[in-house]
Amino acid sequence: MRLDKFLKVSRIIKRRTVAKEIADKGRIMINDKPAESSSDVRVGDTLVINFGNKTLTVRADDLVETTKKNDAAGMYTVLKEDYKETF
Repeated sequence: MRLDKFLKVSRIIKRRTVAKEIADKGRIMINDKPAESSSDVRVGDTLVINFGNKTLTVRADDLVETTKKNDAAGMYTVLKEDYKETF
């Protein structure tokens, strides 16, 4: 599954265009390698996503084309969530 679609379907990022923008700016890594929006996500991959002052590390557990809002969280497991302090 494409990275931008995975982020949207899993609801980590609400809009696919925003997911594409973030990925194409080099702010997402898949298994410690820079990822583009068209990169493939497979079950077991580790994603590191940089949102401004927050860094989210997740593992892809399931890949489905569509899902309901309540089931979206089952597509991934949050491994780590770091916040940078701003002064």
